[in-house]
Amino acid sequence: MNETIDILKNHRSIRKFKDEKLDQETIRELVESAQSASTSSYVQAYTIIGVTDDEKKRALKEISTQSYVENNGHLFVFLADYNRHYELSKDKGTPISYDKTEQLIVGTVDATLAAQNLAVAAESMGLGMCYIGSLRNDMGKVVEILGLPKGVIPLFGMVVGKPDHEGSRKERLPFDVVYHENTYKSVDKVKDDIEEYDERISEYYKERSGGRRNDTWSDQVIGMLSKKQRLDVDAVIKGQGFLGQ
Repeated sequence: MNETIDILKNHRSIRKFKDEKLDQETIRELVESAQSASTSSYVQAYTIIGVTDDEKKRALKEISTQSYVENNGHLFVFLADYNRHYELSKDKGTPISYDKTEQLIVGTVDATLAAQNLAVAAESMGLGMCYIGSLRNDMGKVVEILGLPKGVIPLFGMVVGKPDHEGSRKERLPFDVVYHENTYKSVDKVKDDIEEYDERISEYYKERSGGRRNDTWSDQVIGMLSKKQRLDVDAVIKGQGFLGQ
């Protein structure tokens, strides 16, 4: 189709990087690309923290348990952020509130759109990247490590750098499973497509693991979603002033 679509459709997560830090010019280009993403009502309810301090990276790695949180070209952490809006509103004598679900959604969406812009920009430069949702394993500790004030919550991280392996591309769900027209299609109408997809994913895991793994997509995600995870997230979000007290 075109170069941009090729980059998007060939995305793969990179978890091993060469020992080369990103220079400031590259970091600025990536962040400015992120800032060019769409933002709800021009609110720009997000902040990006670049973590370069070795001790902080080590502490975040302990939360994530992933070695590449510490070993990468650069670590970005994306935050939903209403702190600056609140402080500015006090200065103007009209304090705002951000404790409703809509504000949490807006900040999360704004940060995610910015992050994906940054991801595509990085891959267009020949860099590799990987999202780090596992920072939410202990969201309260991340708040402490990064010194986040009220009105700010950590959503996820992203590691970027020069790849030290090719990575592998996981096939996504079939088009007809994800794209519906005019109304929602029941699972029954796409179950055959999902079962065929499960077979292909099982073969992918067998090949990648030398036969040690053969689970399907549906077994994998149902097993994960059936477990209670990150039960502290709600309390931390509320403690930072979101979703009421």
